[in-house]
Amino acid sequence: MEKIAIFPGSFDPITKGHESIVLRSLKLFDKTIIAIGENADKEDFFSIELRIKWIEEVFSEFHSVSVVKYKGLTIELCKQFNAKYILRGLRTSADFEFERSIGQINKNLLPGIETIFLLTKAEHTAITSSIVREIFRHGGDIQQFIPDKLDISKIDRSKLLE
Repeated sequence: MEKIAIFPGSFDPITKGHESIVLRSLKLFDKTIIAIGENADKEDFFSIELRIKWIEEVFSEFHSVSVVKYKGLTIELCKQFNAKYILRGLRTSADFEFERSIGQINKNLLPGIETIFLLTKAEHTAITSSIVREIFRHGGDIQQFIPDKLDISKIDRSKLLE
């Protein structure tokens, strides 16, 4: 049986921390599906279409990595793809407490699911999508925080900040 993991998140934008988690997951799973959740209560900064394009670009050489967008519960997406694992990255102890609660609820809702936590590398601990968005929003250079394959200079800031 194929080992399939779902890596859910907003990836708004994808960071070097996200990239590292996915690359490290390649040794653990046959397939890693990066799942961009659509949340009606949350306003996106970068469009889902752009985030999908970026993720496809970053992992273009890895055929075991794919990206999808979804609405609803992550466990329903797991059922759809027959994934038995939910992949999560942990930066801090606060992340652990939050993710542990969600993992336990997911296990109650879908007993066959396992949540796998990977610790971020020390150099990525401070990087969050929220901070990266704020830096970008205020005209800062975010290139050092996003995957090297992405060229943020090609993004028209004026269209995003309207």
